[in-house]
Amino acid sequence: MKIFPLLFAALLCVCCQTSPSHFEVHHRGALHTMMHEGDLRATIALDTLQSLPHLYALGAVENLKGEVLIYDSQPLISAVKDGAVTIARDFEHKAALLVYAQINNWREIEINEELQDANALEAFVVKAAKARGLNVSEPFPFLIVGAAPRVDWHVIDWAEGDTLHTHERHKASGLHGRLEHQAVNLLGFYSDQHQGIFTHRGSNMHLHVKTAGGDFAAHVDEVELHGAMSLFLPQE
Repeated sequence: MKIFPLLFAALLCVCCQTSPSHFEVHHRGALHTMMHEGDLRATIALDTLQSLPHLYALGAVENLKGEVLIYDSQPLISAVKDGAVTIARDFEHKAALLVYAQINNWREIEINEELQDANALEAFVVKAAKARGLNVSEPFPFLIVGAAPRVDWHVIDWAEGDTLHTHERHKASGLHGRLEHQAVNLLGFYSDQHQGIFTHRGSNMHLHVKTAGGDFAAHVDEVELHGAMSLFLPQE
């Protein structure tokens, strides 16, 4: 009879090893606090997260003086200096807004449609997530990898003392431009429950981009995606 507890323990061990890993999306700060209250103060120090493996995060630097992108625990902090975008690769910064998660494993899905804008991308992401059993009523991160036909971007550089906050004014602040037919990595967070928190009103996504070599990173305003590109969803 002693063999049955041993078999049960062995089976339990196997189940633990093969059971899907769970992830949680966390956020600090809120867009509506910035927009309506003008509160641009830091809500989190990035160095409190630097020991976390497989960390993916995006957001805005305190006082809206740049953009935050952390891609597989590698920080890329964008700022505007002397009319150009600069990149810092350390955690010695603070963020006014941050959304983040730890993802150990990703599932690749080929992008087999022409996605002409961010709305089409959002629809594709939701459809792919539902098809693979991801709970789309809960927030989740995703990646886009490949040569993108077009990525419109900006890096915010908010003027000190300016109290009139709108999405359009945020986009116009600092520097903006376009990447065309470049190999890029996009990090996005999807949620239909967090508009005004970490997604803007009218959108369920927040996206940042980095070039494949990591020499540039920014907030994404608009995209056009097709060709040899892939979507990656968390593997649960």
